[in-house]
Amino acid sequence: MRTIRIGSGAGYSGDRIEPAVELAEQGDIHYLVFECLGERTVALAQQARMKDPESGYDPLLEERMRAVLPICAAKGIKIVTNMGAANPEGAAKKTAEIAKSLGLISLKIAAIVGDDVLDACKEGDLAIMEFDGTIGKLGNRLLSANVYLGAEPMADALRRGADILITGRASDPALFLAPMIHAFGWTMDDWNLLGQGTVAGHLLECAGQITGGYFADPPYKDIPDLARLGFPIGEVGEDGSLVITKVEGSGGAVTAQTCKEQLLYEVHDPRQYIQPDVVADFSQVRVEEIGPDRVRVSGGRGSKRTGTLKVSVGYVDSFIGEGQISYAGPGALARGRLALEIVRERLKLTGLAASELRFDLIGVDSMHGAQVSSRAHEPHNEPYEVRVRVAGRTESLREAVRIGNEVETLYTNGPAAGGGAWKSARDVVAVASVLLPRELARPEVRFFGSAT
Repeated sequence: MRTIRIGSGAGYSGDRIEPAVELAEQGDIHYLVFECLGERTVALAQQARMKDPESGYDPLLEERMRAVLPICAAKGIKIVTNMGAANPEGAAKKTAEIAKSLGLISLKIAAIVGDDVLDACKEGDLAIMEFDGTIGKLGNRLLSANVYLGAEPMADALRRGADILITGRASDPALFLAPMIHAFGWTMDDWNLLGQGTVAGHLLECAGQITGGYFADPPYKDIPDLARLGFPIGEVGEDGSLVITKVEGSGGAVTAQTCKEQLLYEVHDPRQYIQPDVVADFSQVRVEEIGPDRVRVSGGRGSKRTGTLKVSVGYVDSFIGEGQISYAGPGALARGRLALEIVRERLKLTGLAASELRFDLIGVDSMHGAQVSSRAHEPHNEPYEVRVRVAGRTESLREAVRIGNEVETLYTNGPAAGGGAWKSARDVVAVASVLLPRELARPEVRFFGSAT
């Protein structure tokens, strides 16, 4: 039975780069996938592209490509990534420039375009899923609308000879499913194979999470050598069979537990994990350790895909103003609490227009709130240092700025010995979802580079 090895080189935009290099050098892989695009990341990238039309792709694209391209080109490893973000063509052009500068003139680079469906969503004035209203009601606050594309256009690019495949918004598991469809010739209506491939993609998509990162919780769940965490490799057979492993000697661990946690990650209904290519069913999945850092996963299934595709809509929701200041030494907790009360009263006196305000002591009550945290803190000594944080949501940047300014005035108008004051005011880019009729998404494959 034919088998391919897929390495997961990144689980988010700012992920470590050296584990991907390790995969390329020592993983004996056929494909290296960089999954770098979160829901808000696309909207922020669209916002950046409005200011600079040449930008809008992942900020670490160049660093990643320079690190792995020479190795991948020498070994014939194909790269699949969503680092195109809001500008897949720009990312492909930049990658072609990088390849040329490295003397790699024969690489064929493909960009998948067509995930930007802003116009189609506006024309349909589609209903927003998370709250009452339609896209039209967002008005000029609307930034972007990007549809989750499936594996089919990516598999087509690989079939046409792409060495490097760069897409924008696509389903995360589809980045891994595309190489399987291409390598094994799976048809787009073989729902069980697509379901099994989606299980594999879902397990691999977050990179280090399945090799012990995010899983570790000493002393209950100890994971070795997290500073050298190795990223996962999926050994996938043409029948959809899967073994998760990693480079021998790298940090972390692949166990039944790490795989089960990742299997459940961000899954609402394991019987209906809706993807662009298939509705996957995880409910019968079996996880079995078959050796050190080797876990077999089986039992994934699937059913017919839906007639709609999910669209991630980015919009400016509001503004956040924030200020912080530290107190240390004897009485630090009392001075921190007094500082919060001063700012609370000042914001009332000056008539700040805020829809939401938070007054926190970081390390004391900022995570679970004062009621829970104070009970947990009672048996212990008071902290020697505290960090005051005040944050608020406003409808204008001007109002947001005032929050940080009031915290800063504690330097000379608040309790003794405050230091390290910091403030910021920024817009809040939020995301919502709509469902787009499938036929309105029209992805295309475009090639770049000297090899084309």
